[in-house]
Amino acid sequence: MVQAKKVGDTIVFDRLKEELDSIMDRDPAARSRFEVYFLYAGFKAVRSYRRANWFYRHNHKFIARMISQRARHKTGIEIHPGAKIGKGLFIDHGMGVVIGETTEIGDYCTLYQNVTLGGTGKDHGKRHPTLGNHVLVGAGAKVLGPFTVGDHARIAAGAVVLSEVPANATAVGVPAHVVRINGVRPENLDQVHVADPVVQDLCRLQRQVAHIETEIGHMNTAQKEEQELF
Repeated sequence: MVQAKKVGDTIVFDRLKEELDSIMDRDPAARSRFEVYFLYAGFKAVRSYRRANWFYRHNHKFIARMISQRARHKTGIEIHPGAKIGKGLFIDHGMGVVIGETTEIGDYCTLYQNVTLGGTGKDHGKRHPTLGNHVLVGAGAKVLGPFTVGDHARIAAGAVVLSEVPANATAVGVPAHVVRINGVRPENLDQVHVADPVVQDLCRLQRQVAHIETEIGHMNTAQKEEQELF
């Protein structure tokens, strides 16, 4: 029994060491594991998530949310305890990060401040994105909806991603579009005539207004003809 406990403690320690080392590899400002463990808000938020997720999976939802909300208050990072997060997640700076309930994050991903992994309000069930392994999401980016961002993809700062991003791709803009895959620009890439959803909606409304005006004109003409008959 004592031996089993020692083995379990060793596994936990090794995993902790691996997480700390993975953060130090990605953050040139980190000077020691001690500094990361005690002073990094992102590391504290992920550790709190691990505890909250355990309670969530064992159907202690109230305790899970209590832990996650306490971590949010202390770190400025909100991770729903129902999210599925792999090993080595690094939340750099972290303030304002929001990770939704049905989000799935692979191994060794990196999120910067003010990132939102959320939903659009249109979906039910699976509402939030799935990130592959080694995905990087820049500061202020919003990834919204139940689609997949492939392994080693990079989301630029401030981008708003509303559809799937292939593996090894770089996505930029609002709404985001892919500008590179494996470091090479796609042959069909058009960065000048990127569809603007606001302009598209305005054009659609203009067509509808024109159609309504035409129908009203026909109705007025028919009414005048009836009045002339009587």
